[in-house]
Amino acid sequence: MDEPNFFLRSDLLAGGTTSDEIRQAVRSGRLRNVTRGVYVDGGADLDPLTLHHARVLARRGRITPDAVVSHVSAAVLHGLPLWDVDLSPVHISRERPSSGRRTPTLHVHRCTYQPDEVCVVAGLRTTTVARTVVDLARTLSVDSAVIAGDAALRAHPHIAPLLLDALASSGMRHGIAAARRTVAFLDGRSESPGESLSRLRIRSAGLPAPKLQHELRTPSGAFVARPDFLWEDEGVVGEFDGRSKYGSDEPGATAETVHREKLREDAIRALGFEVVRWTWADLFRFEAVHARLVRAAGRARRR
Repeated sequence: MDEPNFFLRSDLLAGGTTSDEIRQAVRSGRLRNVTRGVYVDGGADLDPLTLHHARVLARRGRITPDAVVSHVSAAVLHGLPLWDVDLSPVHISRERPSSGRRTPTLHVHRCTYQPDEVCVVAGLRTTTVARTVVDLARTLSVDSAVIAGDAALRAHPHIAPLLLDALASSGMRHGIAAARRTVAFLDGRSESPGESLSRLRIRSAGLPAPKLQHELRTPSGAFVARPDFLWEDEGVVGEFDGRSKYGSDEPGATAETVHREKLREDAIRALGFEVVRWTWADLFRFEAVHARLVRAAGRARRR
């Protein structure tokens, strides 16, 4: 789903639209007021991330010069996926000696940042992608931080060394040890939140680290598949079925897609690999997937 266009009241007024015209557009349904001073097209479908984005934009012009949008709010501005995260407060960081504060709608963090850790997004001073990933890794659960961090590396592979710089500049701030562990685990080859969580579950189960997105080819070199996970020595391919995004009830596969997937799996098995699939729900009962992977490895060894 495409992100809706935001219209700030201040921009509309500056462009010549009058207050009466704005009110009329809202009454007619052409515009929808989503938060103070921020509007979207009347027919736009708004999800929690979009609403948070609007609340961040509403603070443009109200954030002090020493403050930056940070943490979860910076992640939203950068377009990073967030899962199981409280989107109620807008997050900003300030370089002030006083402690941070939190209200139901605003979380002010007290922390320092380097000049090269700040950029401008949508007219707002915002922590860079690398600094944002480190801040999330310090303050969120490992599941949430890895989902966002993997996506950041996938979209911005150049930030890998910048993550190390951001860790160093964070000093001994709260959560930095967890952040170091999380950053070391991130991998931009994970192509979805479900794949990121799968890697975490695989690690927690004590399984060997699989190869990610590794191409499988026939002996003659013809491309067969690029599975999510490959345990080459064990003879096992793992596939996360992401048709149900974030655990939501989305339409299932059509008969055609099921048929194509069956042909693909048959081709993988013809190379001598066992195939194990799991879904979003399985990520929260991964012991069953673990057992299936072990059994698959046993079958592969007996071939």
